[in-house]
Amino acid sequence: MNNDLYLNLDNPVWHSLTSTHSPYALGGDFVKRYPVDMLRILGCKTPLTADLEQIELWVVPGENFFVVGELPALPKNWVLHSKLECVQMICSKLNTLDTKNVADIEPLTEDHRSDMLELIGLVQPGYFFHNTPLLGNYFGIIKNNKLVAMAGERLKMTGFTEISAVVTHPDHTGQGYAQNLVAHVSKKNIEQNAVPFLHFVNNNVRARRVYELLGYTERKTINFWLIEFKGQKLSE
Repeated sequence: MNNDLYLNLDNPVWHSLTSTHSPYALGGDFVKRYPVDMLRILGCKTPLTADLEQIELWVVPGENFFVVGELPALPKNWVLHSKLECVQMICSKLNTLDTKNVADIEPLTEDHRSDMLELIGLVQPGYFFHNTPLLGNYFGIIKNNKLVAMAGERLKMTGFTEISAVVTHPDHTGQGYAQNLVAHVSKKNIEQNAVPFLHFVNNNVRARRVYELLGYTERKTINFWLIEFKGQKLSE
C-alpha cells in the first residue's frame, strides 16, 4: 500500500465520508457529518482552517459531536466539552490465535439490532445508535439466546477499516470473546486488502494487551474532541 495513504488515518472521519462512506455524508465541500442516527461525529477537510459555520445547516442546537484528530477553531456558538486522548493502532499482519476455546461467532443482522443496542448501551453508552450497524459488518457471540459479546466495523475509507464496538457483557468477561471477535473482523478485512485500525482510550491497559497479542501496533496518539453546537450566535 502507498505509505501516503496511511496519512489519511490522521483525519479518518473526513476520509471515510469522502470515500467508502460518502453515501452517508451530510454537509458541504469542507465540513461533513454522519446522520444523527448513525454516528455523532464530523470531519473537516483541513481541520486547522475549517469553518464549522459551514455545517450549521445540517445540525440542530444542542447536538454533540466528536471530532477526531486536529480540532478546528470553534465559533462562539460552539462549545468544547471534553478531550479523550486515544491510541490509534493498525494491523497489517494478524497473529495466529490458539483456537481450542474459540466460541462460535455469528454475523449480526437486523434481527439482532435491539440486542446490539442493549449490550453496547450497557457497556459503552453514547457511541452506538440505531443505524450504526449500517456502517459495516458486525459479529457476535450468543449464549443461551443472549448476545454476550460483539465487534464490528465503523469508519471505512479506501484501504482501511476501523474495528469498533468491541464489547462484552460484564457477566461474560475473561473468556477471550473480545480477542476472538477482533481477530475475526480483522482477518476478514486483511483478506479483502483493507488494513484494520482501531482506537481506545490511552489508559486502557487491558485493551492494549489484547490488541498487541493480535499483532496490532501503535501508530499514534489521537484526540477525540467532544463539541456541542449551541445554535444561536453567542454574544461577544
